[in-house]
Amino acid sequence: MAIVNYCIMGLIQMNDSNNLAIELSPEQAISLYDKYKDEAIQLMLKKNHDYGEAWREMAVESLTDLILMKIYRIKQIEGNEGKTLVSEGVDSNYFDMLNYAVFALIRLDVK
Repeated sequence: MAIVNYCIMGLIQMNDSNNLAIELSPEQAISLYDKYKDEAIQLMLKKNHDYGEAWREMAVESLTDLILMKIYRIKQIEGNEGKTLVSEGVDSNYFDMLNYAVFALIRLDVK
């Protein structure tokens, strides 16, 4: 669950930090959280439509490996000052990690 929350916080910081005060009201925080949660859900539905639900057959350890690869990729992108040649940016990697974490939670039957 923490990975889901940290990914959403990272997306908020990346995309909205210039427009925010240092402290958010609870309403602002919930609104921003829901914005990225909803975007992640839409991405998940789109990718499941394109790729199917292969994640249902994956071991939780494999999902963990995918999350770790995304963390490594973000570190590489940041090391290149955000420049990429062929891959998606940091925000896409946050969304992927978020969705892999959700898949792991589902596989672990976390409510």
